[in-house]
Amino acid sequence: MILGIHDGHDAGAVLIDGGKIFAVNEERLNRVKKYRGFPGLSMKKVMEMANASPEDVEIIAIAGVFRKLSRLKELEANLRAVFGDDFKRKVLFVEHHLAHSASAYYTSGWRNALAVSIDAAGDGLSSSIYVARDGEMVRIAQSTYIDSLGDFYASITELLGFKPMHHEGKVMSLAAYGRPSYDLSGILELNGLTFDNHLGVIGVEATRKLAEFFGYPLPRTKEIANQMKRGGFNGELQKKAIEIAASAQAHLEKLIKELGLELKDHGLPVAYAGGVAQNVKANATLRHLLGDENLWVFPAMDDGGLAFGAAVFVWAQMKRLDGKWEPFKLEHVYLGPAYGKDEVEEFLRRKGLEYEEVDVPSFIADALTEGKLVGFFRGAMEFGPRALGNRSILADPRDSNIRERLNVALRRDVFQPFAPSILWEKAGEYLKDLNGNPNEFMTMGYTASRKFKQEAPAVIHIDNTTRPQAVRRKTNPMYYSIIKEFNKKTGLGAVLNTSFNIHGEPIVCSPEDALKTFMKAELDVLVIEGYAVFQ
Repeated sequence: MILGIHDGHDAGAVLIDGGKIFAVNEERLNRVKKYRGFPGLSMKKVMEMANASPEDVEIIAIAGVFRKLSRLKELEANLRAVFGDDFKRKVLFVEHHLAHSASAYYTSGWRNALAVSIDAAGDGLSSSIYVARDGEMVRIAQSTYIDSLGDFYASITELLGFKPMHHEGKVMSLAAYGRPSYDLSGILELNGLTFDNHLGVIGVEATRKLAEFFGYPLPRTKEIANQMKRGGFNGELQKKAIEIAASAQAHLEKLIKELGLELKDHGLPVAYAGGVAQNVKANATLRHLLGDENLWVFPAMDDGGLAFGAAVFVWAQMKRLDGKWEPFKLEHVYLGPAYGKDEVEEFLRRKGLEYEEVDVPSFIADALTEGKLVGFFRGAMEFGPRALGNRSILADPRDSNIRERLNVALRRDVFQPFAPSILWEKAGEYLKDLNGNPNEFMTMGYTASRKFKQEAPAVIHIDNTTRPQAVRRKTNPMYYSIIKEFNKKTGLGAVLNTSFNIHGEPIVCSPEDALKTFMKAELDVLVIEGYAVFQ
């Protein structure tokens, strides 16, 4: 039994027990978004899910190398409290980018691949590229934390008044509203398989230099961002901000494309993770270059997936030692806590709520056609940043006005798009640039077909792109049945799916979380393990 932990930004824990995987991030349990620190609750929860005790854990795989004495002592004290004085005999540290890259390679299903990690920084590096063959990973390139593509984009995020390392997705969304008007090749460029930062600085110093480069007023950035969050795009500074976002996104895509050309020469498929892999439009650029069947983006690509990467790397090495390693394909990410039907009914009864048992697919399809916002909770929680049908808010994508209602209910920025969950067999009909199997994890952007744009305007971004989840019956039978039933009633094999949380809060984990968010967002109905609750 191997326990993977990440003690830091986006803390979490993963337990591999034979062929079973249990995974959860600390934020889902302590309700602190992107929690930084020791994953005590996560460790306890994954062991609880596996019916295991600390004595059952044979190896503790820790993501990242601890350099500060105070942090290392704190980590050791926390581990000692759980595993006893001999905990060090179980510990193996896995370097940050190795954990990222391992999370992608060892879940790709490929025997031979390139494993790529790109983010802001970790253990002194910002990117790493490995040749992976027969379970062995050999690093062939890297960039230091100074030459960081992720930090460049984070500095743009900060410059535009958003929170760096949190709101990079907002910059990507905002970019679609404008055209790139700045040449950023003199700031950051690709050099072979590595990046070169010509600014020579990172973090807030880079933000200041970029403010000078663009002539953008740093003291007013948050004020301008708040205006854009509410839809105020017409002022000169707002227009400038959109041009900056569009230029940064275009440059990111250009660099990823150039890197993809270098990678393509190796003749191997690419397994990809790290914070930059959250950028679904840059991922689409890479996909167009490599082909749908030659790119795998690990679903928990950000630091929230590091515990998984550390655990799966150690698991693979143990298998290799025994001569038993074989490629493994991750089929789904429903790896988190689940709550039984009886447990949920007892919870609802204890809360004094009126509820009724319903035929879930038919009930939700009817509710959506009536224009209702549905909180949907069932089964094991998703691992990673995307809600994929087990902790989701669902709506009718045919109604473009539903976006405004959702934005108000969830306190979202008006320029952020919503995503669809579509029937697997409808992907070729709805996605214009699909050339292979569709994406199941919302890690990839696509161009919407004319038909899909006309029929599902609420899930199409202003630039005609969409970030779909293709749903197969065998992967999530209940969610598939809901979409199938909606398709029977409306002729559209897709629903709007957004994560079950208020903006700035973690996705709900427990029935208690679901009820609180349902009430706070004033959704119309909550469907939880087969029971419907109304406001």
